[in-house]
Amino acid sequence: MPPPANSGITLPSPERHRQRNRAALYRDHDRSFADWAGGAGALAHDDLTQVRVHDMVDALHQRGAIPDKAAGYAILRAADQVTNAAMWLVVHMTYACTVRTDGQALRSEDFKPNPDGHTGGSLNMVPAYVGYLAANALSGTTRSWLMGQGHCVAAIDAVNLIVDNMSPAQSERYAFSDQGLTGFVRDFYSYEIDAGGRPSSPLGSHVNPHTAGGLIEGGYLGFAGLLYGHMPEPGERLVAFLSDGAFEEQRGSDWVPRWWRADDTGLVTPIMIANGRRIDQRTTMAQVGGVEWFRRHLRLNGFDPIDLDGRDPAAFAWAILEMEERLGACAAAALQGEQTYPVPLHYGIAETIKGFGFPGAGTNRAHNLPLDGNPRNDAAARRSFNDGARKLWVPADELATAARQLNNHSAAGRTKERDHPLISRQPVAADLPEPPWTASEEDERASPMAGIDQHFHSIVMANPRLRVRVGNPDEMRSNRMNATLDQLKHRVTEPEPGLAESLSGSVVTALNEEAVICSVLANKGGLNVAVSYEAFATKMLGALRQDLIFTRHMIDAGRKPYWLGVPLIATSHAWENGKNELSHQDTTVAETMWGEMSDLSRVVFPVDWNSAIACLDAVFRSRGAIWTMVIPKREVAARLSPELARMALNDGAVCLRDLGEEAPELLLVAVGAYQLGEALGASVRLAERGVRHRVILLLEPGRFRLPRDGREEEYTASKAVVDKLFPPSVKARVFISHTRPEPFCGVVRPLDTGARTSRFLGFCGRGGTLDTNGMLFANRSTWAHVVVAAADVLGRQAEDFLTSAELDAVNGDRAPKDILFEENAP
Repeated sequence: MPPPANSGITLPSPERHRQRNRAALYRDHDRSFADWAGGAGALAHDDLTQVRVHDMVDALHQRGAIPDKAAGYAILRAADQVTNAAMWLVVHMTYACTVRTDGQALRSEDFKPNPDGHTGGSLNMVPAYVGYLAANALSGTTRSWLMGQGHCVAAIDAVNLIVDNMSPAQSERYAFSDQGLTGFVRDFYSYEIDAGGRPSSPLGSHVNPHTAGGLIEGGYLGFAGLLYGHMPEPGERLVAFLSDGAFEEQRGSDWVPRWWRADDTGLVTPIMIANGRRIDQRTTMAQVGGVEWFRRHLRLNGFDPIDLDGRDPAAFAWAILEMEERLGACAAAALQGEQTYPVPLHYGIAETIKGFGFPGAGTNRAHNLPLDGNPRNDAAARRSFNDGARKLWVPADELATAARQLNNHSAAGRTKERDHPLISRQPVAADLPEPPWTASEEDERASPMAGIDQHFHSIVMANPRLRVRVGNPDEMRSNRMNATLDQLKHRVTEPEPGLAESLSGSVVTALNEEAVICSVLANKGGLNVAVSYEAFATKMLGALRQDLIFTRHMIDAGRKPYWLGVPLIATSHAWENGKNELSHQDTTVAETMWGEMSDLSRVVFPVDWNSAIACLDAVFRSRGAIWTMVIPKREVAARLSPELARMALNDGAVCLRDLGEEAPELLLVAVGAYQLGEALGASVRLAERGVRHRVILLLEPGRFRLPRDGREEEYTASKAVVDKLFPPSVKARVFISHTRPEPFCGVVRPLDTGARTSRFLGFCGRGGTLDTNGMLFANRSTWAHVVVAAADVLGRQAEDFLTSAELDAVNGDRAPKDILFEENAP
């Protein structure tokens, strides 16, 4: 038997000796245990893991999860075989273009001219993922899984192929044979595309919807650490594989114990793969004190750190079952009032070295290409590859037997891992009450955010079975979400009397936009809303984009999203947040979300109470979409009746004023509440001067873009709608946008009639300590600026429409008081 591996877990000498003696005792008295404890291939089991596993298997037998202890050790021996074989396949995915299942050495021509792959991290993920499979097989329960380091997908795909847990697209294409595996490794980083410009391979460099069981791409490091604590619902279990590099990439995961509650969240098992390296340097954790520093950090933040050997699938299986048992006990105690929150959330630290099991492990090279040279043209590298692969190779018949041991789904009455609970939920439906419409009389003013608050409150009341998450990075009351806050309350660990706080609150509040948006995106089975100051919502963009990309790729793969649409409400926005300087005056979030595919990234600009609640109602009738809703929080004039609000939502735009008995000679097109107000003000002056024109509210500009593919084409406005609202014969057009004019112009390119006849006004990046009128004037978007632009596109002189004082104000030669509306004053 090879000597036990040194896991890196430091034990005091007496304890170390005791574990060694105990492991020897177990080996001497249980042959099946000894057979497993002897290790296999690159794997050895240290004394601590042996003792832990012995106790685990005994407990599983006592509970009836396995018929006898020998059955448990058979599953763990199978896990060893699958781990070796998957590591063998991972290195072939990086380097080889030919696979020989008989284990024969590869020749020069069997290697790729240009190898690629995140090899080291993938090698580290193999024992972790196989340990997850083993835990499922041992316990008879299929858990869900999440991997933050999506670039380690080769590990998941390799293991899934070996145990026949592939997605339909992969199953149709690959098999465990020389031919099937050769096609498999050639597809990895093949860069081939089909006629539609999509990757022709169902393998990716990161987790994709063809990765059986994959939930997120993981391309944005760190977001898995923000998501996992909110993902499972009661009765569900989730294993989250996290990375030490991601820990320094994205803060906020420290707060999971602050949010987790047994009454509304399933069991979570976070495990960090602590391999100590980033791409070309050591992690910050490794430099400031290593794992011992991290243990102290975890304890300080309410976690219970548990060390395990990151090179051993049995150690992962033990950790998953142990952590669930501990958390389950804490959950029961909390529900019975015997445990206060936060409960200690158990956190596995899987110590290993980058690229364990293959030459080059622990070096900077291990991140991508661990060998010192390309085996195709370097004899030394070729020998190194073949030597390393030989130690990992498992005969095909032995591997098939091992795979059957892990695939006890029928006997245990459990689902395959590709169909784990979080990926196979039934479609979520919400009962939606009639929106609280209001009269559309312009002399009445109301806050659209108050309308959002009232309608969301009623939706929550109508859907008590749906778990609610409200992502709040700042001030709920400032953003007029009073009823929602009073109903749902901030989730805290020590509620303060007299405040809207509760242990079981649904409002996740933290001054970290990434953390709060992830609490919403993670709640796929429930009802969600996120409300942010517009300027600070930009910090959410990475998480939002990751979600949108994966959802759209999932739809392309033939899977429909089961979750309700998510509203991201950007309020306290640029045009009404002038008092807080230019840092708070930023329209980036809408502009960036326009860049994503508009069938799922819906960007709308409600202008009053009715249009706001119409949009919110539509959000929860959609599936998988993220709606960026830019909404005023101040009281604004009622512009749209319920019928017009619905029309604007259905068509993407609506005509609010059509002046002149004949066809119009000018179109004024407004995006945003304050912009609409200025357009209507300009309309009054133009009407006085006899200009036939229309005022059009553009609620959802993305509906009028040039579609970039077939799915987006289905979403864009029909030609009939476009021609009705924007007659081709009317060339003179002035657009006034809430956003910067340049990105807006690009989005509505089909509506632009050219530089001579179209003008675009909007946020020019000018601001400061200004009120709304000051912002409009500084950014050349007042009604008078609109009139000047209209005169220009009509080929007329501004003097035909403005007084000399007004024109002096527009030109900056006079104070602007003559062209500012009193209703926009604070």
